[in-house]
Amino acid sequence: MTSTTYQPETGRRFHISTYGCQMNLADSSTIAQSLLTRGYVRAEREEDADIIILNTCSVREKAEDRIYGRLGEIYRFKKERPDLQVAVVGCMAQRLGDELIRQVPHVDFVLGTDRQFELPDVLEGREGTDRVMTAFGHEDMDAIEPIKETPFSGFVTIARGCNNYCTYCIVPFVRGKERSHSPDYIVAAVRDMVAEGVVEVNLLGQNVNSYHSGDTDFADLLLRVARETGIARIRYMTSHPKDCSKKLIHAMRDEPKILPHIHLPIQCGSDRVLRKMGRFYSVAHYLRVVDYIKEQLPNVALSTDIIVGFPTETEAEFEMTLDAVRRVRYDTAFMFRYSVRPGTLSAREFEDDIPEAEKIRRLTKLIQVQQQISYECNQAEIGRVHRCLVEGTSKRSQDIIRVRTETNKTVLIANGSPTIGTIVPVQVSSADAFTLHGELVV
Repeated sequence: MTSTTYQPETGRRFHISTYGCQMNLADSSTIAQSLLTRGYVRAEREEDADIIILNTCSVREKAEDRIYGRLGEIYRFKKERPDLQVAVVGCMAQRLGDELIRQVPHVDFVLGTDRQFELPDVLEGREGTDRVMTAFGHEDMDAIEPIKETPFSGFVTIARGCNNYCTYCIVPFVRGKERSHSPDYIVAAVRDMVAEGVVEVNLLGQNVNSYHSGDTDFADLLLRVARETGIARIRYMTSHPKDCSKKLIHAMRDEPKILPHIHLPIQCGSDRVLRKMGRFYSVAHYLRVVDYIKEQLPNVALSTDIIVGFPTETEAEFEMTLDAVRRVRYDTAFMFRYSVRPGTLSAREFEDDIPEAEKIRRLTKLIQVQQQISYECNQAEIGRVHRCLVEGTSKRSQDIIRVRTETNKTVLIANGSPTIGTIVPVQVSSADAFTLHGELVV
């Protein structure tokens, strides 16, 4: 969960807490901007706010449990100030709708993923609005403006929704079918960000490499953004292995502004389980894609998502996942044990037959294997010089500067005081499994 804090000025004050992915962070920024343009102001703390907004995630049960817990804590504010308004927006709001208010009566508004940007109208009771709004088909894509994450970096949502319907995933049901911005809109948005001082942009979508608008595919879009704007660095996420084309990889190879990091979820190392997941690629195909990426982009960093304990997964199939992880050697991985998500195909069709203790055992073993690989990958970084974006100071010390490599790795440096938002050369001097340490090259 990321908490966005704001300095109050005048008018009604709001506070947004964001749970989940970068798409949710971008959505929260858009909601905040729409409120600011209506005269609302930002509150530094929840207890100082007139409106508390939770932008929610529904991907895993744990995420929803955290939101329920937070709503319980907010209840004490509501008891003290009955005029306080509480809004739940985003994926969990979309999934539960009216049920959320029945479970948590002190929630005032529930706005799904297509309706969350109408929050100012809902707060003001404008005609056509209601406490609960979850119907699809009301979203205005062009009203979802690109948002600066920091003074020097920004998110541009290029597509929303998903057409893949992986059996374990709730996203297509809570975000709807895939729809895209036009390339002209995206290029203009990046130009505007550059004019405001942004040097790095992250193009977002549930599956960016299935992007298509007219004759423009994702590789074409990346090259247009690189060549028709003054942006210095371009990132993107998330990719689907079935859509990771040679054309896309060649665009990354040929255009240095497109940074060499690819998040490519494998999910499992068993073809049988992948079919049950609705992933529609084989492990052999996935490995061929990875081999071609590494051939064309020798300095690439790869990250992934993996689920263990999917229904009917055997011990031998879990070992296949470990074998795939050892074969690919990911720099980082997001690893989870399977949990039933109501509303998904797997929840309806498959029995959750792997005991929880066994899921935890498998996840623990996977994490151990991946942490060792991450450590070895980071050790190989020692001595390398990266062009790094200066992001700020370390959370632990104001004397330590935090920068980010082209390959999306954090480096902590203790020498020099480079300006935040600039790109500087940094040589890696030491590393553990999670963080690099280095020195500013002067």
